[in-house]
Amino acid sequence: MALIAIGIVVATIFYSRYVSRKIAKEEMARVIAFGESLKIKAITEDQNVLEYTNRIVTENKDIPIIETDEKDNPSGNQVNLDTLKIKNDSGYLRRMVMHFSVRPPVIVEITKEPYTYNKYYYGDSNLLNEVRYYPLVQLGIVALFIFLTIFSIRSSYRSAQNQVWAGMAKETAHQLGTPVSSLEGWVEMLKEKTGNEKIVQELEKDVDRLRLVSDRFGKIGSKPHLEEIDLVRPINTMVDYMRKRATGKINFSVNTHGQKQVIARVSAPLFDWVIENLIKNSLDALEGRGAIIVDIHEETKAVHIDITDTGKGIARKNIPMVFKPGFTTKKRGWGLGLSLSRRIVEQYHKGEIFVKHSELGNGSTFRIVLKN
Repeated sequence: MALIAIGIVVATIFYSRYVSRKIAKEEMARVIAFGESLKIKAITEDQNVLEYTNRIVTENKDIPIIETDEKDNPSGNQVNLDTLKIKNDSGYLRRMVMHFSVRPPVIVEITKEPYTYNKYYYGDSNLLNEVRYYPLVQLGIVALFIFLTIFSIRSSYRSAQNQVWAGMAKETAHQLGTPVSSLEGWVEMLKEKTGNEKIVQELEKDVDRLRLVSDRFGKIGSKPHLEEIDLVRPINTMVDYMRKRATGKINFSVNTHGQKQVIARVSAPLFDWVIENLIKNSLDALEGRGAIIVDIHEETKAVHIDITDTGKGIARKNIPMVFKPGFTTKKRGWGLGLSLSRRIVEQYHKGEIFVKHSELGNGSTFRIVLKN
């Protein structure tokens, strides 16, 4: 569509140039007729000739013309110019002569011996300007049409993509529901037997985790219910959960700057998912050794949550792409964790998530901003 539109515009440009050249030749002929008419008026007394020459002069309603002598001094005969400026600005006609001098003037001989002549400088008529600028206007319209078409196609694609995301998430939640319910039943049976207390305790945590994952997937595509909660508690819970499943060579810490509670409006299951994705991302960057620091700081109008690791960092060229679906530097991975986190923070919580700082070999910091 874009190529066809550009082809139409190019063809129009060439055709309009052909038409404009044709109009320019006709206007030049009219300027010559104008100058000759003034010459004849000055030397004839024939009433019929005078009427004819007057009609030629007065019928020109659109071509601006200035008559000058051999030295380009305006002689006083001019048409289709601003009469008010001519009256109030003594240099106006000279400036217009300079402006019209981009094309050669029409020369009209006055006398042969001695040879004298007048020059007639002229500008473009409104019709000629319209013909010349029409392709540019058309190009602008076509460009706007192409932009709107591409925008609508991209919007339609994103809408379809969102529907696929939501459909897959809900189907995953539905598929998880049955085995999770079954596992809960088996855990209850294990509780009835003594000696299984430690196993049951850990199994309950993992089953609860599966139930939480199912709940998260079920909320994708639906409008989440936001409520005011204390962020410190779920973040500490998530950090403790990840600490037990990481190697002992990784140090976890949560810094709240002395605040026991930091309140924000969030959907707890979805927000918990974001924190988990960011911590998992940090764990992958650490490769078994280092530190992860979660910093929670409440500002006047927002809550800032920084997750910092001492891992391998992100190359500068990759920073703009880390939140794009499918982007990953890992050998195994779908590249959806950060993309999903961005969707949850920005679309569902109207917040922000971005790479605050990253340096190869010195780790990265991701920041979440939740508005109060």
